Order: sequence, then C-alpha cells, then structure tokens
Amino acid sequence: MNRQFEPLLRAASRPFLRGGIYPWLFARWKLRLDPVFLSLLRNGYLPDRGRLLDVGCGQGVLLGLLVAARERYRRGEWPSEWAPPPLNLELRGLERRRDRVWVARRALRDGAQIERCDVRQAGFPRCSVITALDLLLYLAPGAQQDLLEKAAAALEPGGLLLLREADAAAGLSYQVTRWGARLSAMGSGGLWPEVHCRSAAGWRDLLGALGFSVSVTQPMSEGTPFANVLLVARKT
Repeated sequence: MNRQFEPLLRAASRPFLRGGIYPWLFARWKLRLDPVFLSLLRNGYLPDRGRLLDVGCGQGVLLGLLVAARERYRRGEWPSEWAPPPLNLELRGLERRRDRVWVARRALRDGAQIERCDVRQAGFPRCSVITALDLLLYLAPGAQQDLLEKAAAALEPGGLLLLREADAAAGLSYQVTRWGARLSAMGSGGLWPEVHCRSAAGWRDLLGALGFSVSVTQPMSEGTPFANVLLVARKT
C-alpha cells in the first residue's frame, strides 16, 4: 500500500469504532487491501460538486474515506501529487442491510446521508456521479440492466458512473473472485448466492448499449488474487 495513504486510512477507519471493533477492523482491512479506494482518490475521477450516490454502499467505507479526505485536504495534509478530493460533493448511500446502515449512520453522522432500501426497487435521485462497487455480480442479468438503466436516467447529462466488477474472461483469477464473492455473502449472513458476471468487454458493451461512453477499463485487483476491473463511464 502507498505509505502516503496510511494516515488517511487511519483517519477514515477511526469513526467506524462508533459501531464496534468489527466495523473498524473491516474498514481498515478494506481500505488497506482493496486498490480501488486509492485509485479513485489519486486519479481524481470524482467531480468536486453535485451529488454522489453510492449504490450498495455497505457500511459506508467509500463515503467515510471521502469525508476523511476532504478534512485532511482542508488542513493541508494531502500529497501534492494527488488530485484534490471532492470538497463540495454531497454524499449519499443506499444499502439494503439494516446492520450495515446502522454502522454507516453512526460512523458518518452528518457527513453523508444513508438510506435503507433494496437498490433493485428504489428510485435514484438526480446526481452527478454514481458508484457501484462489487454489486452487480449479485444480481441476475436482467436486474443488472434494470439498475444500470436507472443509473442512466438519474445521472445528469455528462454524469459519471464508476463501476467495479469481476472480469469473467480472466480465467483462474475469475474463479477465485467468484468463489470469494459467494463466501463473502455467506460470511455476512446470506445464503449461498448465485453470481452473474460478464467479461470486461461484456460490461463495456452493456454500458454502451445504455448510452454510456466508457473512457477507462482498468484492472483493479493489484495485490489480491481477484479479477476485478474498474469501468469509468460517462452518460452521453
């Protein structure tokens, strides 16, 4: 992990202690080991203003990172080579599980609004950026398309969709990802789930058919055995 990220990691994970030791440990582990968080900040993908909707936000790790990032930036504690974090972006998350919503609300307080709902049925508010990290693989193909259609309808013209999903064309590392997703769902109290993944090209094709222009398809599994890709798509 980038050493410059360590102070931010500690600051972002600390508020999760309000929900207990496990949420704090989970936030630290997720921020330390999952490369997507550092990538989103360092590369400056997020707009400075508007509304961000994190669909399937879990306990709010990404939102907590953004809150901590803007606080450190305003104090002058920010790597000079990184893009500035979004300082004026309204943060909102959608999550189905009651326990995760409880943790997110305790950790984030007034830093982000967390709504408990089933993202398959919920309406999406107007927004400038939507994030969905490791979400669509748990939905059937038709439900994946429905959710992405809602995202396209909710985004402002030129709005951004940041999608991180498994690449089904990645061979053995994809199989590791698929089984890891199933075990993760079971470890969170769920049943043995089916997962529905596409190749990176398949995700791009689906997004293109729904009116998105995909500018970046970036491997997003560095330091892990998984086969994930980050797709940066803009509503055309």
